[in-house]
Amino acid sequence: MSHRKERLAHFIRDVVSDAIANRIADPRVHAFTSVTRVEVSPDLRHAEVYLSVMGSDSESRTTLRGMNSARGMIQTRLAKQVKMRQCPLLRFELDDSIKSAIDTIQQIDKLHQDRPADAEPFEGDDDDTAEKSE
Repeated sequence: MSHRKERLAHFIRDVVSDAIANRIADPRVHAFTSVTRVEVSPDLRHAEVYLSVMGSDSESRTTLRGMNSARGMIQTRLAKQVKMRQCPLLRFELDDSIKSAIDTIQQIDKLHQDRPADAEPFEGDDDDTAEKSE
């Protein structure tokens, strides 16, 4: 990513994060909403803002609707702060990567809990425990 696109993406992330935390009063926007990443198009005219919502799927969809309603206000704040001829148009998307990572960790933990105590160690387990039992 070019340095200019990277700086713009970081700036957009800051503006949207501030709007979520301090400016948006819409009850549809969940309190635990965060911007995970921003992808700016090569021509700098569009920006995909990925949101993570720590809540149910319905809360995530409701938050996305609230963010789309607040898009005009956020777009105006961004346009006032960015030093460009044309401000990128924002588009909000849900990012499920954090939820997926948490689910994966929970599944691994469950496998470790369900494993019998005398079972062979999983690959990657501490070799010290295997050596001590020999």
